[in-house]
Amino acid sequence: VQLQASGGGLVQAGDSLRLSCAVSRRTSSNNGMGWFRQAPGKEREFVAVIDWNGGGSVYADSVKSRFTISRDNAKGILYLQMNSLKPEDTAKYYCAVARGARASTSGDGYRYWGQGTQVTVSS
Repeated sequence: VQLQASGGGLVQAGDSLRLSCAVSRRTSSNNGMGWFRQAPGKEREFVAVIDWNGGGSVYADSVKSRFTISRDNAKGILYLQMNSLKPEDTAKYYCAVARGARASTSGDGYRYWGQGTQVTVSS
């Protein structure tokens, strides 16, 4: 299974970005998926996760009400709509496929990871 994340870039505070993650195999439609991020010198943290059927979305407190996770199982794509971006959102964002149908907020619950896409927010 390969995951290809895209949509990152350099934006100003307050701007929006939409990240996409294309999954090479449709088996992901039976699995939870998630977005995680890692900033330089910091540990990886969960951003948002979603269950196999699009329900059960959970967001980190730091992004709640600004970010929206969604998925299109027919296309095999996971999305992360990011609004009102802040400099502290600067990180490399990774998409991942969970080990089961439910999505976990722990990275240990994920079996496949993408290569990441860089998001940089300037003040």
